[in-house]
Amino acid sequence: MALENPAFRSQAFTGNSSVANAVSVEELQDIYNRPTAGAADTDRMTVEDTVVKSVAAFAVMLLGASLGWVTAATMPAVWMIAGVIGFVLALVNIFKKEPSPALILAYAAAQGIFVGAISATYEALYDGIVIQAVLATLAVVGVTLALFASGKIRASKKATKVFLIAMVGYLVFSLLNLVLSMTGAVSNPWGLRGEEIFGIPIGLLLGVLVVIMGAYSLVLDFDFIQQGVKNRAPRKYAWSGAFGIMVTVIWLYLEILRMFAIARD
Repeated sequence: MALENPAFRSQAFTGNSSVANAVSVEELQDIYNRPTAGAADTDRMTVEDTVVKSVAAFAVMLLGASLGWVTAATMPAVWMIAGVIGFVLALVNIFKKEPSPALILAYAAAQGIFVGAISATYEALYDGIVIQAVLATLAVVGVTLALFASGKIRASKKATKVFLIAMVGYLVFSLLNLVLSMTGAVSNPWGLRGEEIFGIPIGLLLGVLVVIMGAYSLVLDFDFIQQGVKNRAPRKYAWSGAFGIMVTVIWLYLEILRMFAIARD
């Protein structure tokens, strides 16, 4: 036909019998028996690849935490230095257009040192508090993941809007608490968190809210990964998923650690 597309004149599109019969039954069976293409073959983001990258990032973080724990006694300021470095790297990773595995792993190492050092400090003051905070964090993450996987909890526009408002309010409160504590306007060691309402420290009430916020933040992370896989995002964005989960889990752990410390006081 005169009007047929020249791009499709190849034998592969014309239905030529020689091409159609070029593949034998044995070859078709061999193609069928080949393993499913993975992330490395397709260069697409997958849940499995995101899990692998998340495990790698947390492994680096745990190594950093071990170093921070050991050096906390001899270098008391190590948690502050590592915290500043981790904060800067977090901002760089957040605003970077494309994920960088090296920067994400550097963030994991810096935050690991920070978490390890500050955990050692808490442990010296409150015996056994670290293992309690770790178990509580794992419980929150595990329950949230199970509910998300079962479809019983999902991210929604309304819930996300409430979450963002609550997050802004929490950040304003934290900044105000820091200023009041540094200026001596509040004498309590925990600042406003140590003040009581009906005999209950504000830090405990706020801690419950933060745990709920942290759980929903995990839901947003899981939803991001799910959408990335669904949209066939490039494989490198699995690192973004790992980074998001790490930020949320570290924040959740530190808040639970502080909440337990306030409860003991």
